[in-house]
Parts: sequence; C-alpha cells; structure tokens
Amino acid sequence: MIYDGPELSRNAANFTALSPVSILKRVERVHPELPAQIHGRIRRNWGEVAVRCKRLASALARRGIGKGDTVALVAPNIPEALECALALPLLGAVLNANNTRLDAGTIAYILDHGEAKVLLVDTEFSKMAADAVAQSGRDLLIIDIEDSEGPGGERIGTLTYNDLLAEGDPDFTYLLPDDEWDALALNYTSGTTGRPKGVVYSHRGAWTNAVNNVVTWEMPHHPVYLWTLPLFHCNGWCFPWTITLLAGTHVFLRTPKADAIYDAFADHGVTHLCGAPIIMSMISGAATKRNFSQNIKMMTAAAPPPASVIKNMEAMGISITHVYGLTEVYGPAVVCAEKPGWSALPPDQQAELKARQGVAYELEEDVLVLDTETGVPVPWDGETLGEVVFRGNIMMKGYLKAPEETAKAFKDGWFWSGDIAVQHADGYIEIRDRSKDIIISGGENISSIEVEKALYAHPAVSLVAVVAMPDEKWGEVPCAFVELSGDATEAELLAHAKSMLAGYMRPKKVVFAELPKTTTGKIKKNELRDLVRQQG
Repeated sequence: MIYDGPELSRNAANFTALSPVSILKRVERVHPELPAQIHGRIRRNWGEVAVRCKRLASALARRGIGKGDTVALVAPNIPEALECALALPLLGAVLNANNTRLDAGTIAYILDHGEAKVLLVDTEFSKMAADAVAQSGRDLLIIDIEDSEGPGGERIGTLTYNDLLAEGDPDFTYLLPDDEWDALALNYTSGTTGRPKGVVYSHRGAWTNAVNNVVTWEMPHHPVYLWTLPLFHCNGWCFPWTITLLAGTHVFLRTPKADAIYDAFADHGVTHLCGAPIIMSMISGAATKRNFSQNIKMMTAAAPPPASVIKNMEAMGISITHVYGLTEVYGPAVVCAEKPGWSALPPDQQAELKARQGVAYELEEDVLVLDTETGVPVPWDGETLGEVVFRGNIMMKGYLKAPEETAKAFKDGWFWSGDIAVQHADGYIEIRDRSKDIIISGGENISSIEVEKALYAHPAVSLVAVVAMPDEKWGEVPCAFVELSGDATEAELLAHAKSMLAGYMRPKKVVFAELPKTTTGKIKKNELRDLVRQQG
C-alpha cells in the first residue's frame, strides 16, 4: 500500500501519548493568572498550583518514587487531593485515592494489595490510618496533610505535606509517559466478594474521559466547579483533569452541606457540580436558601432522582443531567442525552424519559444490553432483560493481580457490568436490577455479601440476606432479613454490625422472618426486594 511507507510512520513530531500530563503543562503556560483553587480562605491561581504540583512530583522523585510506584491517599475534597491527581502522573506514579469512610481493616488490605510506598493522609483520619498501616505491615513513607480549613488531628507521619513541597524543585522537568497505556490510577471497588478489587486506569483512558466530560456536558472554558462529588470516587469521574483542561476554578468542600453549597453558589458563582441524588435532595430541601443569578448544571448518578426533586432543582435554575457507570469505566460512561423535543412533553413523561440510564458517551465506543447466556443483543423492546456491556477507550486496563476476574469481566470482547437492564426502541438503556446485589447508598457502593458476612459472625444468626431498602436521604440503605438459631434482638444485631462495619455499610433495619428459597436452597432476593418495596 502507498500509505505504509517509512515517510508516513510515527515519529516524535506526529505522535505523542494521550495523558493528563499535557493538561497541566498547557494551563500553566496559557492561563497562569486565572483562579484555580478556592478552599475556605485559600485562593490560588494556575501558576501557583502548577508550581505546587511540580514541587510535589520532584520531592517524591527525590525520595525514590517513580514509574509504577503506588502512592495512596486518604483525604476529603481539598486542594492537596487535586494536586495529587495532577502531580503523580508527572512521575509515572500511580495514585490510589481511598474512600475516607472505609474502616482500617479495608484500608490495610488496600495498602498491602496495591503495594503502596507512600501514604498521604489528612489529619482528620490519622487514627484510622495509623491502625491501617499497622495492620498492613508495610513500611510506608507517611505524609501528614494539615488542612487549614479542617478540624485538625494528630500527626502520624515523617513530615507534613508543606514540608514535602519545600523539598521539591519548582522547575521540575517532566515528560509524557513512555506509553499512554501506562497505569495512572488504582481505584478499589467492593464488587460482590467482600474483598475490594483494584481497578487500574491508564493515562489514555483518563485523558479520553477528561475530554469526554467536556463534550458530553457541553462545558465551556473557565467553569467554576464545586466539589461535592468525592475526589476519591473514580478519581472524581476524571473532573480533576477536565476542569484543569478548561482552565476552570476548583471550589472545594470537605463535607457537602446545604449552607456551604449555597454559599458557594452565591459567593463564587459556581456553574457546575456533580453528586449523588442525596446532594440534590440536600439542595432542594434546604431550610435556608441563598439566591444566585447564574445558571448551574448538575450531573448526578446512582439511582434515578425522584421527578419532584428534578422539577424543584430545575425551577431553581439548576439543570440536571442523569448519567450511569461504574468504577471500571472511569465513572459515568452512559448519559441520558436529552433530545430537543423532550422539553415540550408533559412533566411526567419527561421524568420517565430522564429516569433512564441512556446511551454511550460520545467517546465510548458502545454500550448494549446482551443476553447473558447467548451474548446476543436483546430486542430493543423495553421489556427483554439482559446484562449491560461496555466497549471502548473509557475502560479499565483490568483488575490488579486478578487475571481470572479480569478475563471473566472482559468475556467475548465486552466488559460485563453485572447490571440487568432493558434497551428501548430508541437505544436508551434502563436498568431494572443489579445482578451483583450492590446497594448504592449516597453514591457509595455497598457489597451485600460483606454486610451478610458480618451478621453471620453473630452466633444467633442462622441465615441472612441483605437487600436495598429505599431511603429518603441516602437513596437506598441496607436492610437485613434474618433467620435465627438462637436469641437476638434487632438492637443487638445492629450493635454487632456497628462493631464490624463502617457506618454507611451497616443495615438500618433487621427483619426476622423465614427467607424464601429456591428448590436448591438459594435465597430469593428478588422476593425480598419486592417485599421491601411493598412495605415502603
């Protein structure tokens, strides 16, 4: 072929790796004077943030951290968490941002499994982190983050984050990765085994989804983005890099609260935010509201928000975009793309359409519903059930140290999500069940099996099944159905769960009953879910 000649081959001038590394370089060069961070009394522009990131990368490099080394983080939504997301790719190191609501035992497992060499921890979580490090048995460099806007806490590290920055070179020279397929981040997801699985992201995937957010959400340059979505959730759905790409302003909240959110709307001119439906309910149901003049866009995932909440939010000037995804696909990869004619439909019909999960992001290759047995696409009839599958560049590299789990997930050239759905005539998917029995509470994934394991540890429990129970505040929470072999009260079992599980994972209700079973003895969770719904 005439197009295969050596004069048409790849070279340094016409081919470079796709990576978030390029994003920081550009914003520092083009917009150093524009606002980058707002956090309480803290104000920094992009020139200042870029220098902090280079210092962080340089200091870690001088301490022996380099390509493929895991750097763990336990911190809320603060500037340092953003700086880790921007700085660690400069080294080729891998960021492992962890859920601050996890217990010490789980963090210990993650530190060991991910072979972390460094742990950066906000002092609010020092006690838990110290316990986790001790349990992990790893010899870690621990860096204390002392947030001036936080509650404080005991220092457990070798030095502070600011001390570490002082060691770094503000003119640190960095390069793109050798290969855009290099690992960039390690995110743990509960799955259904009770043991977290390590989802590995690449530079290519992170860059692609960062750009994808711009396209899917029609984002302009210089947005003002409010961090109510945790930065540790799928690396903040890649928005650390999206907002940086657009030379926007990151506005941080350690803890999302209604008054702080309204202050950010009114005082900082927030234009965009993401969060679970609980954040929407917090905003729409606030006892005290402040006026704001700008239009705001909010992206929400997890369970579809109630139509009444959507209506209230949009009446306030906050337009809602409903998305769906998983940790394995960098967060959301499916969007309920609103068609031009929907706004003319009756409100109830609009709500019905917007409650569907939707279609693939523009830069995701495909999302379909396939028959779980045959692998053939189900009819687009809105009735036939199948499993949601993904394919494209917004897809994890695989599960760390889990070749069998990875192969199972990537069967037949698709990623099998475990979510059961239908596909409507217009191609929009709608989830009907979760085959993995994951409970999504306030945007957090809870493994029902892990909750069941904790309850089984009580000597009076003979059989237990945990399902999702609707909750006005959290969307859904765990509800435990229990058969007893001895004496125990609901209060006793809840206290037992409290001793073994993180707060958000504990069942909020215990129902004593004979559990429905199949002829082979398998518990019919679908009947328990139906019972919970019927009881409201």
